[in-house]
Amino acid sequence: MSTNHNEIRTEKKKWAEKANRSQTLPMKFTTVSGEPINMLYTPDDIAHLNYLTDIGFPGEFPYTRGIHSTMYRGKMWTMRQFAGFGTPEDTNKRYHYLLNHGQHGLSVAFDLPTLMGRDADDPQSEGEVGICGVAISSLADMEILFKGIHLADISTSMTINAPAAMLLAFYIAVAEKQGAQPQQLRGTIQADILKEYIAQKEWIYPPHPSMRIITDMFEYCTREMQQWNPISVSGYHIREAGSTAVQELAFTLADGFAYMEAGIAKGLAIDDFAPHISFFFNSHIDFFEEIAKYRAARRIYARRMRDKYGAKNPRSWMLRFHTQTAGCSLTAQQPENNIVRTAYEALAGVLGGTQSLHTNSMDETLALPSEKAVKIALRTQQIIAYETGVANTVDPLAGSYFVEALTDKMEKEAEAYFEKIDALGGVIPAIEAGFFQREIADAAYRYQQELDRKEKIIVGVNDFIEENEKIEIPLLQISPEVEIKQRKRIEEVRASRDDQKVIDTLDALRIAAEDGLNLIPRLLDCTRAYVTLGEMCNALAEVFGVYEEPAVF
Repeated sequence: MSTNHNEIRTEKKKWAEKANRSQTLPMKFTTVSGEPINMLYTPDDIAHLNYLTDIGFPGEFPYTRGIHSTMYRGKMWTMRQFAGFGTPEDTNKRYHYLLNHGQHGLSVAFDLPTLMGRDADDPQSEGEVGICGVAISSLADMEILFKGIHLADISTSMTINAPAAMLLAFYIAVAEKQGAQPQQLRGTIQADILKEYIAQKEWIYPPHPSMRIITDMFEYCTREMQQWNPISVSGYHIREAGSTAVQELAFTLADGFAYMEAGIAKGLAIDDFAPHISFFFNSHIDFFEEIAKYRAARRIYARRMRDKYGAKNPRSWMLRFHTQTAGCSLTAQQPENNIVRTAYEALAGVLGGTQSLHTNSMDETLALPSEKAVKIALRTQQIIAYETGVANTVDPLAGSYFVEALTDKMEKEAEAYFEKIDALGGVIPAIEAGFFQREIADAAYRYQQELDRKEKIIVGVNDFIEENEKIEIPLLQISPEVEIKQRKRIEEVRASRDDQKVIDTLDALRIAAEDGLNLIPRLLDCTRAYVTLGEMCNALAEVFGVYEEPAVF
């Protein structure tokens, strides 16, 4: 059937004149990011697209429809639940619980001291140990965390950035003690330090030495850990900080391309390390916007990797990503509503072609999730996978006039952001100039104004409010005993280790940092000597310095 786009435009104009007269709802018809949405989309909205070059087939360039030809008919997405709280013993128990209830992989949440590279007995850790994740200060903690879990048989994701190289060394050393080799290990460590400067603010060192640590990880993992992803370039936290979907898309990919360029500058071949770089996106509440974002991300990435960076291996063109439902969309008010929000966000991730998925628990805005809430979140994924039928066909929304038009629009807007970043000299100069921070702050402010004016509605927050609401769901409580126990364990570790080995391995780490040698083998030597996380981070800070963010507002 042929399509006459001029005829469609003429008839659409007539239809719109009638339809506009009956539009009476006082809503603002935009995406959650503020993008205007037409009342109707027709073939003329995507007339400029070429199916074979812009949309194509699943598993084929430009991968708009997915990176695997059969997608979930060949392999279901990996179902993960982000877990970590209290002591390593507490979290180990939760891991066994999740694995026994059908979870496919582990996803480790660390507490704030660990994220900042501080030991549990550091004065600045007081009151934070085990509160927002599991406390890990040395190899002894990591051994307990994975007790009874054979690391050669499981895929593990670890959300850690500034001290990622140290936690990777801990993980490798635990596997060694289990009899596994590094090349057997599967999983991902986040390690995305650029987004820390942009959004999450958990850094230790300045940008340039931080990038050096990451390229050391690229080099080591390319040689020793071929099944491991040494970085997960994360838009999740950029979105949680208040960015729009387009900003998340553009800033995340810009960070990813900066890592590519750093790897190339180190002398690594693009096709050796690019297939091991993964991404991590947010799935927010605006259903179609999120699906379009993932489809646009794959297309942009494939074209850049092939055409700009000269990658020859098709695996280097494929953007592989993990998705987590939006924590910032969860509400403390009427928390059971979060189950519904999470289900739609998870469905968007699946229809957008994610490779793995984490579903937030209904109580996470109030506390770390309870076992019941975690099980409901996991069951949400299983219901989507096995009951809804969405896994039966690949990219079922392809060809939708709306979805294809929105995908194309997001790609164009992301490219406009790339031009702005390039004009500032690249990602690191843009960070130092405060560009990303201002863009996100402005977007967050605009959205808050929409909520205040009730142009956007959040059920239970600015409308459909229940007066005198009582929260009756059980919450997980972290005992002060956790910090006492963790401090005692560090004391025992320091008392039982070989002090001379500690001194020697830390000296070797400092020398490697000064001389430009790869840091990972030296971090492994420190780990095996039971040097603590804080001791390793402090040793490198003596060489690299500590970053202080310039004021930008």
